[in-house]
Amino acid sequence: MNLKDHLASLDPAKEANLAAASGATVGHLRNVASGFRAASPVLASALERETKGAVTRRDLRPDDWHLIWPELAKPARKAKPTTEAA
Repeated sequence: MNLKDHLASLDPAKEANLAAASGATVGHLRNVASGFRAASPVLASALERETKGAVTRRDLRPDDWHLIWPELAKPARKAKPTTEAA
């Protein structure tokens, strides 16, 4: 989900809470959502955390997320199944 859609789904109080929890203002979040400002890496991480992954760092920084967070570019390793000794 993009930030603009996420903000539209929130009532004003929840939008203000998201902004405060992310260390931003509602106005700044709206500017980021509209594309007038870019989300800093810190803000992108905070928004991903505060939206519980509904808005991701990849969504917020589509051009350079892989440079800032290279660990996200690597496919997740699957854990090997463990065998228990009987």
